[in-house]
Amino acid sequence: MLLLGLLLLVIAAGIGCQEKDDTYHTGPRDNDPAARTDVKLALNWFPEAEHGGFYAAKLKGYFAEEGLNVEILPGGPGSPVIQQVARGTIEFGVATADQIPLGRAQGANVVATFAAIDQSPRCFLVHQESGIETLEELKDVTLAMNSGRAFSEYLKKHVPLENVRIVPYDGSIAAFLRDQKFAQQGYVFSEPFLAKQQGANVRVLPIREIGYNPYASLLFTSDKLKGEHPELVAKMTRACRKGWQDYLSEPLETNKHLQSLNPELTPGVLEFGVKAIVPLTTVEQERFGQMQLDRWKTLVEQLVEIGLIEKDVVKPEDCFFEAS
Repeated sequence: MLLLGLLLLVIAAGIGCQEKDDTYHTGPRDNDPAARTDVKLALNWFPEAEHGGFYAAKLKGYFAEEGLNVEILPGGPGSPVIQQVARGTIEFGVATADQIPLGRAQGANVVATFAAIDQSPRCFLVHQESGIETLEELKDVTLAMNSGRAFSEYLKKHVPLENVRIVPYDGSIAAFLRDQKFAQQGYVFSEPFLAKQQGANVRVLPIREIGYNPYASLLFTSDKLKGEHPELVAKMTRACRKGWQDYLSEPLETNKHLQSLNPELTPGVLEFGVKAIVPLTTVEQERFGQMQLDRWKTLVEQLVEIGLIEKDVVKPEDCFFEAS
């Protein structure tokens, strides 16, 4: 009887330790909401078309199918998403690819697992009346952009910018609308629509046309979570991939939800946004969201070239992985 009692105590202690250490349940899928794993996903900006696939994964039940209860946290100016994920206070985040090596260079060990947008949506807007047709021809204008950011430093290093006066970007197209000698940064899925809607003759100049082409709408996590809970990362990645594929083919329901979260959005800008994003995604659906080492090598080299990280501090192969 004494031996039996000791045995039961050992078993109970083992179970207790297992429950305490297993923060994230990685068992089979479960339709019981109470049994799902709670995780947080932090966005890099307010809800927009660039986040549509993540919201579709929640609305269409793809997270639930994987046994996940995902809380999506909207971002905003200066949202410390990289730092929050690196510290483990939030499990997953959304970023552009250049933020991953920049974060790792500063000790924030984060890693990308899925890239919804394969080609960079970052662009610059000019008026057709300016006669400027390429970024290399960008001259004799006032240019609103955020200096210090990787894309802007790359532009300044690779484009002459003859007689260009750079001013801070205030997030508005108001100045652009007033002055045909005004240019500004933007995203292909947003600002061009707003400017055209106000009657401007817009020409869109993508940053990728001069070679700077980081992935966007990137799902990332911490090295720690990747190492300790690979199945959780794989579940999240699968669900996000399904959500994005669904959103790009049938965006209406998700767009209505996005509009309810961000009243500044209109059905027109969201519809335009999806159409602008589709050509930037991977054509082959079986490869949707996958990333290539050569792209990461080029990106890291560019960040070294413009002086934002030091050589050999960040290994490109550490910046991403393919979750099974």
